[in-house]
Amino acid sequence: MTFQAYEILGPDRPSRWLVTCDHAANAVPQDVGGGSLGICAADMARHIAYDVGAAGVTRALARRLDAPAILSTFSRLVIDPNRGEDDPTLLMKLYDGTIIPANRSAGAQELERRLDAFYRPYHAAYAALAARRADTVICAIHSFTSRLNGRAPRPWEVGVLYSHLDDRLALPLIARLRAEGFVTGDNQPYDGHLDGDAIDRHALRHGRPNVLIELRNDLIGDVDAQALWAARLAPILEDVLAASGL
Repeated sequence: MTFQAYEILGPDRPSRWLVTCDHAANAVPQDVGGGSLGICAADMARHIAYDVGAAGVTRALARRLDAPAILSTFSRLVIDPNRGEDDPTLLMKLYDGTIIPANRSAGAQELERRLDAFYRPYHAAYAALAARRADTVICAIHSFTSRLNGRAPRPWEVGVLYSHLDDRLALPLIARLRAEGFVTGDNQPYDGHLDGDAIDRHALRHGRPNVLIELRNDLIGDVDAQALWAARLAPILEDVLAASGL
């Protein structure tokens, strides 16, 4: 049975919004290491394998926006769909102190196989959803760990990431979240522009308005917390988009 590299929710929902989750799952397909990357279950439950809580927020937010959503179904350690095909971090061999045994000896042939099996089908489906209407707006949902190994705690509750090529929605969203009292990172905890990443590929290259939202994963650890953040974000996103005139 062929592994399905993505899940689509509500493809016929009418909203301009398309909600995406590039790192939704921590699953390892059977044809990758027999379904294991060689790391322990505790590591597979960490942020290194997927964006903890992001899938639940994506599902709830898409429902509230009456928008379609696409979610990956494979671990970012299998291959990272939020990297360009030529990015050296596409297939990680070491991540936040953990060696990934199934990736250590993976060469160009295995990388190409994973691109064909998982990465490219996800992006083909993403592209088709984004093209379903001319005025698509993309909202990418991610999460981040509150603390990397050996690093200082991260203070932000939420971060808004964006490229210098398009900050039309991101800057007013940051202002609104801060006005609502949320500790909000401006291109924190990561820089928002990465050539070839999902937003670059599906939004920037097509002139589509976009935001990438990072939620601290200890704040979205269960279904209730995920639903709460979706309920907070949906009206703010709608307001910011309406006010933008885009």
